[in-house]
Amino acid sequence: MAYQHLLLDRKDQIATITLNRPDAYNALNRGLGRDLFHAVLEVDDDPDVRCVVITGAGKAFCAGGDVKDFADNLEHIGALVKELTTYLHGAISRLCRSEKPVIMAVNGVAAGGGMSFALCGDIVLAAESAKFTMAYSKIAATPDGSSSYFLPRVIGLRRAMELYFTNRVLTAREAADWGLVTRVVPDAEFRAAVNDLARELAQGPTKAFGGAKRLLHQSTWESLETQMELEAQAIATSGRTDDFRDGVTAFANKKTPTFRGR
Repeated sequence: MAYQHLLLDRKDQIATITLNRPDAYNALNRGLGRDLFHAVLEVDDDPDVRCVVITGAGKAFCAGGDVKDFADNLEHIGALVKELTTYLHGAISRLCRSEKPVIMAVNGVAAGGGMSFALCGDIVLAAESAKFTMAYSKIAATPDGSSSYFLPRVIGLRRAMELYFTNRVLTAREAADWGLVTRVVPDAEFRAAVNDLARELAQGPTKAFGGAKRLLHQSTWESLETQMELEAQAIATSGRTDDFRDGVTAFANKKTPTFRGR
């Protein structure tokens, strides 16, 4: 599929989605939202893709919703934002439920919906120069893009309230200290660090990664006993995969396994 507002590259079982509206700091309009939704569906359904990387072109990761587009369409703003969030939320839902590890490579500012989008990654790498801000209350908007789900779980209710009410801007290091970011990398080393991690994850046990993602997300609402039952079912399912057989055989023979994602 051809995309107008993003770049999709597949190499070495890694799919890289690059938001590509650099002149608008990769702000989300309906075109980019639609492209993102379809690109995520495409890579999730591709059996040759075993890791997904999402980043931004130019100096920003994503500046959130395209406020200029909002201002130009105030008479139909309800329908516009419902369409845009349908695309964004569909992409986020699919990424969170995908078996493939998802790396958010935050190369610059992540604001509003861009910050929310970054939160859904399994691993979030941030360049040293990246900054994070909610930005919603600046335009009298409530949060979207999964931030009201993930923020209280990741950093707690008090800090989530502070970020929304004050629009506090966090540096990459502060975001890491708060638990929003997995790791901060110097700008000059950022691309290499993202590529190295993506290659490592793409060679991992994909089915087990997917099962672990499901368990960790389910744990936020299930009881202890239900969660342990889900764990028992999931590890039994893992035991029937080729990767599990290869893994335990290699371990028993003191060798390094080669996982194939099956």
